[in-house]
Amino acid sequence: MTQPAFIITIDTEGDNLWRNHDQILTRNALFLPRFQSLCEKFGFKPVYLTNYEMAVDDAYVEFAKDVIARAQGEVGMHLHAWNSPPFHDLTGKDGLHQPYLIDYPNDVIAAKVDFQTRLLEDTFQTKMLSHRAGRWALNEYYAKLLLEHGYLVDCSVTPLVDWRRSPGAPTGNGGANYLNFPDKAYFINPDNIARPGQSALLEVPMSIRYKHAPWLNHLKHFYDTVRGHRRTPSVHWLRPKGGNVENMKFVVESMLAQGNDYVEFMLHSSELMPGGSPTFVDEPAIERLYDDLEQLFEWLRTRVVGMTLAEYYLKKK
Repeated sequence: MTQPAFIITIDTEGDNLWRNHDQILTRNALFLPRFQSLCEKFGFKPVYLTNYEMAVDDAYVEFAKDVIARAQGEVGMHLHAWNSPPFHDLTGKDGLHQPYLIDYPNDVIAAKVDFQTRLLEDTFQTKMLSHRAGRWALNEYYAKLLLEHGYLVDCSVTPLVDWRRSPGAPTGNGGANYLNFPDKAYFINPDNIARPGQSALLEVPMSIRYKHAPWLNHLKHFYDTVRGHRRTPSVHWLRPKGGNVENMKFVVESMLAQGNDYVEFMLHSSELMPGGSPTFVDEPAIERLYDDLEQLFEWLRTRVVGMTLAEYYLKKK
């Protein structure tokens, strides 16, 4: 691989799921062509990791089929357990609590993974190869299901991030703890997904770096321990938040300096629509987002090669 891969991942899901608990709309599908055009302008190929409500939205299906037909991107699987069939009322208020898939009984997990995989493959007439867990929650049982269904790539791991304090089901243990996971791509050990192994499933962790120097992180950790707090160190993601182009460049430079052969960007599909997220609340905010994306993509143009997750997998084999 002569140049590092630039992998764009889009969690393709309903409008503003941070706030919408009872009614899930999919208007953001109409805002995806603009983003796709921007990516194609720079030779980049997004991966649309697709949840149930988008997989049954006619506008999104038409859009994604065109992207696949022109080989300008990839559709993969994304699964929010609380609103993906077969439905199983875990908490009595699943829309409010948004349980992690790993909160559910194993037979329910298996049924949901099977249903969503079949739905996507039947809809788009292509094998699903790539996956990201809803709310970033992966465990060993889930990983083994992905292997059974023929997935080749997962991108659920968020190095340096501990999601255990992010609640799902009230009776659950919160999300996954990725503090000690690798930050480079690795073929997972199905019996311990934090370790490399010999399976066919390639883990492609998100590009995330510490905001502060190691000595300051240690000092903050000591201070929190004395006060009885449990917080993970502050991090920068390769993810737009509005006005953070320099921070995203820092993540890219740091990842490449340590020898990574890829950098992975993420965004939610709803963040491309005014009012579709808490971050980009109106049209001026969306225009600023696109200004940031233009700057970042122009800067990346000569440093990376755009690839889908499936294409990156082939390079690693």
